[in-house]
Amino acid sequence: MGIHMYFRSLNELERIIRCPGKFKFEEHSVAAHSWKVVQYAKTLADIEEKNGAIINWKKLYEITSSHDYGEIFIGDIKTPVKHASPQLRQLIQQVEEGMVHKFIEEHIPDEFKQIFHNQLREGKDGSVEGLILEAADKMDQVYEAFAELQRGNTEKEFVKMYRDALIKIKQIKLHCVEYFLTSILPDMINDEITSSIDIKRITEEALAHDTND
Repeated sequence: MGIHMYFRSLNELERIIRCPGKFKFEEHSVAAHSWKVVQYAKTLADIEEKNGAIINWKKLYEITSSHDYGEIFIGDIKTPVKHASPQLRQLIQQVEEGMVHKFIEEHIPDEFKQIFHNQLREGKDGSVEGLILEAADKMDQVYEAFAELQRGNTEKEFVKMYRDALIKIKQIKLHCVEYFLTSILPDMINDEITSSIDIKRITEEALAHDTND
């Protein structure tokens, strides 16, 4: 019982593989994804701060490092399934949040319960920290899919994953997102490693996509 149960449960994130059921040249666990999201978010927040934003760093680290903790209970659900409809997405989120809440109530000592509820909550919201989390989460999706496309993986799901993540990132109104699109993404698609897949064309189409269509 107690916080030991929380610490022990973290091992399970290392065994949950992202994008299950598809051929991948490289497997990525939810634990590795969470660590990378923290790194992306840290740099994005630095860029945002340089442009005058006030960053609540404690909140940022809490929500980015714990944003996928609930997948311990429900696993990694493929993005196309998760977002098949707003109703389904809401139901999945309710189940995930309910199971996290139940875990905290059953295992975390009373004096720490509120702290854990704050740290393990859904962090994507309209705050600058929530928007940075959303951008960082999608950036890792971009990098994971890009690495597969660059190696010639012809699974259509990775094309969709890459394209949809870029479209979503483009909609987030932050200075750091603009920096990513104009200064980081061009370096990515101009990488010297050749691929049989026209990543540059897919990128250009995603960035030209009108979200009102």
